[in-house]
Amino acid sequence: MEWTRAVDAYCERMGPEYWAEPVNAITNLAFIVAALVMWRRSAGVVLARVLCAVLFAIGVGSFLFHTHAQAWAGMADVVPILLFILIYIFAINRAAFDLGPWAALGLTALFFPYAGMMVPAFSLIPGLGGSAGYAPVPLLIFLYAAFLRRTQPDLARGLALGAALLVVSLTFRTLDEPLCAVVPGGTHFMWHLLNALMLGWMIEVYRQLRLGKTAHAG
Repeated sequence: MEWTRAVDAYCERMGPEYWAEPVNAITNLAFIVAALVMWRRSAGVVLARVLCAVLFAIGVGSFLFHTHAQAWAGMADVVPILLFILIYIFAINRAAFDLGPWAALGLTALFFPYAGMMVPAFSLIPGLGGSAGYAPVPLLIFLYAAFLRRTQPDLARGLALGAALLVVSLTFRTLDEPLCAVVPGGTHFMWHLLNALMLGWMIEVYRQLRLGKTAHAG
């Protein structure tokens, strides 16, 4: 990969300058704020705090991508997102299904073949474009919610709300280029704001699950 290759993928970017995407860059503060808020709320819940640290990294990585707009910064953007997904699946597998670490890890590894099948399938949907890489995630969350709706309805509702937020967020991400001519600056910034809300909410859902398990055990 040519790590310094320029990337021009968003409506707001009109040139190679560092601040060519000011709104897309600044709205990454939403991830930082969400991470700090949830860090304070997650005292004593180790994996929740790990997720908060990764959420902070998502904000930093996305900021780098929307300022430097190069291939290396694109990796700094997507790698923390993948880490968040994997850690969250692992955390829910352990807490919701009372699995040991190895069983939870094995179940989490199934995300790779799942994504390998679903991303090409979503890529066939006209207009979805680059959002096809993210589309399997809300579907997976909805599947978890459906599976847990009878045994853990509160958790299922929390997960379903998170998935619904992600669907709305993905919609704004997908519409960024198609609406570029009529929406100055595009709609990608809404992907940041709604994703920050969604990821913070997902940490809260996990935090409540862990605290509930602890209280029940006590």
